[in-house]
This record gives sequence, C-alpha cells and structure tokens, in this order.
Amino acid sequence: MSRIGQMPVTVPSGVDVTIDGNNVTVKGSKGELTRDFHDRVSFEAGDGELTVSRLDDTRESKALHGLSRALLNNMVVGVTDGFSKELEIHGVGYRAVLKGNDVELQVGFSHTVLVEAPEGITFVVPEPTKISISGIDKEKVGQVAANIRKVRPPEPYKGKGIRYVGEYVRRKAGKAGK
Repeated sequence: MSRIGQMPVTVPSGVDVTIDGNNVTVKGSKGELTRDFHDRVSFEAGDGELTVSRLDDTRESKALHGLSRALLNNMVVGVTDGFSKELEIHGVGYRAVLKGNDVELQVGFSHTVLVEAPEGITFVVPEPTKISISGIDKEKVGQVAANIRKVRPPEPYKGKGIRYVGEYVRRKAGKAGK
C-alpha cells in the first residue's frame, strides 16, 4: 500500500480543479497548471479533497500511485503559495546582477554569463551574492536553480562557486595537506 498515495490532497478555497480523464487543471490565485497523468491512476474530487486511486496492483501502478498524488499536491501548493529556491555565490569577485527579468553572473570567467528567465519564473537578487528563484511549477523552479548552479558548481579546494543555501561542500586538503 502506498502511504503517500492514500492520503487525500486538500484543496483550499479559491482553488479550482478540473479533472478531464487523465488531464488535470488546477487554477489558483498565482496562476494555472495543467498536467497529463498516466492512465493507470484515476482521480476523484470530493468536498474540498482530491483522492488518487490506482486501477490494479502491479508494481508500476503502485509506483505511479504515490507519484501522481505528490505531483497533484505540488500543483495545488504551487498555485496557492508558489515555490522558491535560494542560491548563494562564494568567491572573490563573484556576483550576480539583475538585468530586466534575467540574471547576469560574474563567476570567474573572462565573460559574463546571462541566464534568461523562462516563462513563469522570476529572479530576485537581494544582494550581489544571493539569488532567489520563484515560480508556481516546482519542477521548473528546481531545474532553473540546477542550471544556474551548473554554470560554476562549488569546487572542493576553496569552496568557490554557486551553491544552494545550506548546502555543505566537502573540502579537500590539497597538495600541501599531507
């Protein structure tokens, strides 16, 4: 039994959920999200709750049960509260600047790197060494944050680079550390 899949998804007031077969649309105060789900799961709408059920007990259906429930919950949370990821930049002379909707990074290359904001994603640079990525789609927010981190991942000797807030970078001693 999928413990996550069995839990109902609570729908707050002001959120409209439309179920059309395996296509689910969620509209809220922050926007609208649509997703096609696998045909091995089905959705039922109750009074302020959504339940996900699987059609059979095969291994694939059991895996898709919990996944579909988690994706549906992320859609509901996204249109009500939204998601955000925080990045921090470490290194002498490393900084980020907001240019319109895009972020320009100076991270030790001979040129600046411009990261364009996809549709539905907003960047905030509260200080030159911090970047905040926010949006309603959890997958898109996480992917954009990973792409920015990939520009200059943290290196193990001095710890310079772009990392998530709170991320631990394992340090190496180097040649002189024998």
